Amino acid sequence: MPEKATIERARQDKREGKRPTTQAGEFVREEIHHIREGKHGARSTKQAIAIGLSKARRAGVELPPPAKGRTTEKTRKSAASAIRAGRQRRKPARSRSRATVRALRRETSRAASREALARQARLAARRRGPAARKAAARKAVATKGAAGRSAAARKAAMTRRAA
Repeated sequence: MPEKATIERARQDKREGKRPTTQAGEFVREEIHHIREGKHGARSTKQAIAIGLSKARRAGVELPPPAKGRTTEKTRKSAASAIRAGRQRRKPARSRSRATVRALRRETSRAASREALARQARLAARRRGPAARKAAARKAVATKGAAGRSAAARKAAMTRRAA
């Protein structure tokens, strides 16, 4: 079960008119925090993100399953199942929850390290291509506000200096 604060942050995002992916990001963030504080682990960063997205769908975030050909059929079915569970608003089976947590406790917490998250972000960006990256950057500039833009510019300047 996601924490009340996470659900509230996601609802706030929805009220502000943000995309379902942004709303789901709150659940992914919660999952990363859980791994970092030692509640459980994950085999990979991808798995940690997938758990967060599943929680979001089950909590009622209108996040569609991945498009055909993007992932395996099993993943798409799992996402569709999570969406249905979100619509029904039933509590998850206790024995199933316990089994999942026990399995995740055996995994390491390396999946939520800064390095692992950065690696995952770079891989995801590389998969999208230069045009999509540029569009994302333009969108970020439009929604960031003046203070955010100047902070981003300073960061970019520091990065250029380091390289």
